[in-house]
Amino acid sequence: MEPPVDEFSPQETATAERLHVIAHRATLDVTRALVHYVARLLQDERRRLGTPKGSRALTPFWQAVLILRWFRGEHDIPKLGRDHRVSRATAYRYIAEGIDVLAAQAPDLREALDRAQADGLAYVILDGTLISIDRCAEQAVSVKGEPIDAWYSGKAHQHAGNLQALSAPSGLPLWIADVEPGSVHDLTAARAHALGALYAAAARGLPTLADGGYDGAGIGVYTPIKQPAENQTLSSDNRTYNQLLRGLRCLGERGFALLKGRWRILQHIT
Repeated sequence: MEPPVDEFSPQETATAERLHVIAHRATLDVTRALVHYVARLLQDERRRLGTPKGSRALTPFWQAVLILRWFRGEHDIPKLGRDHRVSRATAYRYIAEGIDVLAAQAPDLREALDRAQADGLAYVILDGTLISIDRCAEQAVSVKGEPIDAWYSGKAHQHAGNLQALSAPSGLPLWIADVEPGSVHDLTAARAHALGALYAAAARGLPTLADGGYDGAGIGVYTPIKQPAENQTLSSDNRTYNQLLRGLRCLGERGFALLKGRWRILQHIT
């Protein structure tokens, strides 16, 4: 793993002049420690696969730079490949390899809950988000028995993937589920991926806070009390409960803001 180069080589300068373009070096706004961490993971993966030394077009350091540039929102993979002097196919392959290596480090739900309890967290926050995606035609049947496009979200009015996640009280992301089609309701997705483990955690003293979309999730998952029908008002105790719940739960929204704001590739997936 070598440090980045600060100056252009004579060959780069000559090429830029011949093509009448202006060459420049971009700044990757992540810490060097993060780049080295990803590079170490990639190096370990190469050792596991038995990759001969020097047989790759990029070293682990520069492959990590390529991957993190993509995560930071540089969507044009062919351009990233040109920047790093690798083919389009190689750029796609290196990014896919990086995604797999990073995903392997993520804890599963049970591990995340055990860690949260060991760290003394008073509760966790369950929330969902929709990530915009390119259209992916897949027919499904709605709860009313009508044919629908599985990946189209009526809530967002676009094609999207539904992601469920747990956050710490501070808003730090702890765990995220596999993606579900955008037409899947938050509660349905939570039942498929999270509720069983959350019930067990609640029995051990680690409750879950959630918004009204998870109403009826079950014991240990606290949601706001609904407004009574026929224009009746909630009692002062119930209004206070809802206000306290909102005040604690709102920090969970910071988790998705951190993920989608910092790693801009998660704002739209191609």
